[in-house]
Formats: sequence, structure tokens, C-alpha cells
Amino acid sequence: MKIHCDWGPDGADAASRWASVVAVVDVLSFTTTLTVAADRGIAVRPYPWRGPGAAEFAREQRATLAVGRRKAAPGQVSLSPRTVRDSAGVERLVLPSPNGSAISARLAGGGATVVGVSLRNAPAAAAWVRRRLPGGAVAVIAAGERWPGGALRPAVEDLWGAGAFLTHLVRRGADEPSPEAGAALAAYRSVADGLAASLDACVSGRELHDHGFGGDVAIAAEFGASTSVPVLRDGWYVADQDSPAAL
Repeated sequence: MKIHCDWGPDGADAASRWASVVAVVDVLSFTTTLTVAADRGIAVRPYPWRGPGAAEFAREQRATLAVGRRKAAPGQVSLSPRTVRDSAGVERLVLPSPNGSAISARLAGGGATVVGVSLRNAPAAAAWVRRRLPGGAVAVIAAGERWPGGALRPAVEDLWGAGAFLTHLVRRGADEPSPEAGAALAAYRSVADGLAASLDACVSGRELHDHGFGGDVAIAAEFGASTSVPVLRDGWYVADQDSPAAL
């Protein structure tokens, strides 16, 4: 199995031309929120950040639109995984984000199988890929963050998430990891024994703590807590029903 790791929207575009599987990793917070939703049986539509027509689209789809994290009133769902965990009556969720969601939306029309990966489901997602798509070419896309001017800011938590997924993929017999994939593996192994503390200390983790969302960082650190594997089908992430048997 050929495996490679790349960054951001441009990396995703390049991967879509050769990979049979693309794993999108956005630990703080799109794919963490996605796996929480998948655990609850909620279908998630990735949507470009602040894309026009989101509210109208959500109404047409009879879906709940996630609001901005800082704008969420009590009881509203946002990009915060805690709001999804605490929600009631949500079956379909339109979930905009500037990184993981926007990348997923770009990949939705391509030919690759797209899966959402966080630290919460990295072992299950790796097992699913090995079982369902043996021998395929796998691209892992670390979503990263954005500088104020819009340029990509590599986010170390996404490198760790990519490495966690790749660690379990390699354990199941994957071969031909690229040097970039090897760097992600090494980065994850360097923090695996102190993952929660490292997430708290990284730039994105500190930003969330500073704005009162430390609980979201704690949820992101729930390594291996989820056996759900969100797979992008017809524009929606839905949890694979066979994923618990993958472990």
C-alpha cells in the first residue's frame, strides 16, 4: 500500500488525482466534531466556511446548520464537539469550517473514498481502510489552520492526528510510506505518551482554552474512544455501520 501525507486544500487537490483513499484530519476541531456526530448517528454535510447560502441549503435539506463557535447560544450546535455531544433531536448537520470541512467539500465530487479521521477514531479508521480497501493508495491530508492573510498555517495537532492514523495503518501491514508520512509517524510517536498535555500546549489548543473552549480540547484528546468511521457519500459524511467490527 502506498501512503503519503500532505497539507491543506492544495495537498488535497493533488491527492485526489492519484489516491484511492483520502483521510482528512482536522483535530481542532472539524474531524473531532465529525466523529462525535458519527457516534450519535448524525449525518454531516461539510460546507465551505461562510459560504453563501448555507442557511438556505440547511433548510432545503431539513438539516441543522452549525453556527460559529463563539456565536452559539445555549442549546445551539456549533463547530464545538461538546455542543454536538449535548444536542438533542439532530439527525442531519450542515457543518461549516475553514479547514477540514472546506477540504472535504472540495473532495466530495472526486473519485477517491474520503474518510474523516481524528485522534478519537484513528485506530478504527485505519482498520477500516485496511479491511475495505486493501492495496489502495492512501493520502492523509492534515488540514492545518490559516494565518490572518489566508495562507496555510501548519498545525501540529493535525500532524499528530495523521501520524496516529498512519501508526495503526502501518501496524496492519501497510508498506511504502513516503518520507512525509514517516515524518507524521515520528511526530505522533514523540507525543503519544502525553497526548492530552501536548494538545493543551499547542497553539490551537491554547487559543481554544483562551476563548473558553478547553472542553473541546479534552474531547479531541479522547484517543481511540470512537469506533465510528465517517465516510463521505453523496456529499454527506455518514458513519460506516460495520466500523465497530473493524477493531
